[in-house]
Formats: sequence, structure tokens, C-alpha cells
Amino acid sequence: MTDIIETQPAVAALPPPPPSSLWQGLRDAVRGTEADYTAIPLRRAILLLGVPMVLELAMESLFAVVDIFFVGKLGASAVATVGLTETFLFLLYAVAMGLGMAVTAAVARRVGEKRPDQAGVAAVQAILVGLMLSLPLGVMGIVYARELLALMGADDWVLTHGVAYTQWMLGSNLVIVWLFIINAIFRGAGDAAIAMRVLWVANGLNIVLDPLLIFGGGPVPAMGIEGAAIATVIGRGVGVLLALYWLLRGGQHIQVRWAQLRLDLSVALSIVRTSLGGIGQMVVGMTSWIFLMRILASISSEAVAGATITIRLMMFTLMPAWGMSNAAATLVGQSLGAGQPDRAEASVWAVGRYNMVFMVGVSLLFFCFNEALIGLFSDDPGVVAVGAEWLRILSYSYFVYGWWMVATQAFNGAGDTVTPTKINLVFFWLIQIPLCYVLALLLQGGSTGVFWGVFVSETAVGLFTLWLFTRGSWKHRQV
Repeated sequence: MTDIIETQPAVAALPPPPPSSLWQGLRDAVRGTEADYTAIPLRRAILLLGVPMVLELAMESLFAVVDIFFVGKLGASAVATVGLTETFLFLLYAVAMGLGMAVTAAVARRVGEKRPDQAGVAAVQAILVGLMLSLPLGVMGIVYARELLALMGADDWVLTHGVAYTQWMLGSNLVIVWLFIINAIFRGAGDAAIAMRVLWVANGLNIVLDPLLIFGGGPVPAMGIEGAAIATVIGRGVGVLLALYWLLRGGQHIQVRWAQLRLDLSVALSIVRTSLGGIGQMVVGMTSWIFLMRILASISSEAVAGATITIRLMMFTLMPAWGMSNAAATLVGQSLGAGQPDRAEASVWAVGRYNMVFMVGVSLLFFCFNEALIGLFSDDPGVVAVGAEWLRILSYSYFVYGWWMVATQAFNGAGDTVTPTKINLVFFWLIQIPLCYVLALLLQGGSTGVFWGVFVSETAVGLFTLWLFTRGSWKHRQV
């Protein structure tokens, strides 16, 4: 691996830009530019794409932490409600993110080929496909919310007070799907600054409404756990409206025209075919969390609550790293569209190094302050003990996640969504779930067994994915 890294263009060895140039680059990244990411220096391309993508997902991760902070004031069962509902939302995220991967690859490839009209057509088809997929899932979530929670082993409090939360979150899934898809369109086109603004508005509004609707204030009644769901729906609904407005108005690299607002079956089917791999890899990965949460639910509500808080903290730290990984996906797609596979590969190694440095810092934070971090969200000793233990175990190999995300997004940005799916199938379903079950239940390791099973399987999948990326087959993928 070291030899391979050394053969790449020496992006990191370039002299740092002067402060004025760096400041101008940061301003351009936040404002958005018309830069051609296949022609400008690679370091500047990473800066212009990476900064808004990191800021975009940093706000998403901030919301995840703030939301669980307020919900945590309602008790361990309220936090468990969020955790159990998110196991089903993970399936929804899988669909939305799979479609997002497909449309990012398609839009990035068309932009790299200098065919913006076809990029707009691909965008519209992904939005229509998202609509058709989300409606039946919404109906099922509203009608069968209680049964779904019972299936996951929810306690009496959750089945009494948490059903409305689940109905709101699953029933309004269209706003989540569209927010994922439209922001993926902007990222693939290179309009990352627009995606950043959309998510900042959506989650900023969500953060403001969260405590108001949960605890009440003035004429607004206290809605408890249901208020958290309503705040999310309002915030993300506003974000979707804003995203649609910008898509129709036009960014610097993509615009949807009214004449394109129709079903193009051939393009839609092409996106669906590409997205199947993306949906598959996310479904495989996320359904493994459903089984893990089910194992934890059989142990105690404290185990579920501790794991839920830990997952939110993971999201808080992983989202910025995903932002950098998304930048790599855009650069890979546009570079391949422009016939520059070497530039595509160089961008992945450069972004991977930046991610690794960030994740090592997070690992140190988790190792040194695990109890204090969990204690910010719960004063239940059992919850704190579970969450702190998982953070400590995560810290041992967290940096591998950074490389894993970049390598996976390189495959996805190239349009090869099948390879990560196969990898996830083996490492999550055939290794992680059985391993966690044996360690936690058969060997009576409890939640500790689950966490060590996750450590082993996800460290292995990260290293294997990076090795497979070095083989280079993704460079020849057609989209």
C-alpha cells in the first residue's frame, strides 16, 4: 500500500498556498464558484468541494447530537424510542443514499463530459423515483408503527408514548428522501455550497424547534417525544422546498428546466439500475444495525439507550469525514467523465490522508473522554457505562473508518455501486451479525460482546475495501 501511495502525484508535497490565497479559497468554497473541477489544481478542487461538504454534514451531525441531548431529558425509554425508530429509518436512509449515490455518479459524469442538459434530466428522474419509492413506505410507517416497535422489543413506555414519534418520522419520509437526493444532485454537479446552505437551514430550524416543541413554551404546549419528530419534519420540509427552489433557479453547474419535469423512462431505469447497488450496500450495512439493536434490546433499555447516544456521537464525528469522502466521489466522477483516471485516483489518496488525520484526532478524544461525552446526554449510570465502553472500543481503530469511507465513495463516484455491496454483504451479514450474536448472547458477553464484534468486522471491512480500491477496476466503469 505504501508503494502505491508513493506513486501518486505528490498532492500533499505541494507548498501551502499563501494566507490570502487560502482565505480566498475558503470564501469561494462557501459562496460557490463556476470552477471546472477537472481543470483547476487538485488541491484547490478538494478545497472548493470539501469545505462546503464538511460544513454541510457537520450541521447534520450537530443536529443529531442536539436532538438526542433534548430527548435524553425525557429518560432512557425516550432515547430508546429514537434508537428503535432509527433502525427502520436506516432502511429509508439506505434507499435515499443509494439513489443519491446513483444520481451523484450520473450527474458528475455528465458534468465532466460537459453535458449539463443531461445532468438536469438525470436529476429530475432521481427525484421522481424517490417519490414513487417513499409513498408506500410512509403508509406502512403510519399504519404499523406500534407493531414495528413491538417487533424490535420495545418496552411498555415506548409502546405507549413513542408510537406517535415513529408515525411522524416514518410517515413523512418523503422529505428525508428528497433532501438526500437533491443535495446529492448538487454535490455531483459541483454545487456543494448550495447543498451546504440547504442543510444548514433545515437543521438550524430543527435545532431551534426541538426544545420548544418537546418542552413547550408560551402558547406552544409540551409535546414530549412527539415534538422532536414534528420539529424534524418541519425543518427538513423547509429544506426540501429551498432545495427545489435552487434546483429550478439554477446553480453554477446545474439547472433543471421546467421542460425537463417529466418521466424519462430510459434515464430513470438507468438510475434505478445503478442505485440498486448503492441501495444494496446501504441496506446490507444498515440492516445489520437492526439486528444489533435487537440484540441490545434483549439485554436492556439502558444498552439500547447507551448505544443510541454512541451512534449519535459517531454521526457527529463521521459526518464531516463523509463530507470529505463525498468530495472524492464528485472528483472521481467528473475526472472519469473528462477522461482523467489518474486525477481521479490521486484525488482519493489526497482526501484519504486528510480524513485519516482527522479521525486519529477523534480517536484520541473518544479514548480519553468517553465517560464525559456520554455523560453530557444522560445521567443514568447504566447508560453512561454502555456508551463509554463502546466509544473506548471504537477509538482503537476509528481512523480506519476514514479510509474506508473514501475508498467506498470512490467506487460509488465511479458508478461501481455493486462492489461495495458485495463487500458489505460478506463483512456485515456473514461476519458481523453472527459474531455479535455469539459474543453477546451465546458467550454471555452482553453489550460488550456486540461492541467487540463491531470492532472486528468493521476494521476488517475498512482494510479490505482500501485494498480492493488499489486494484483499479473502478476506473473502467461506464455510467
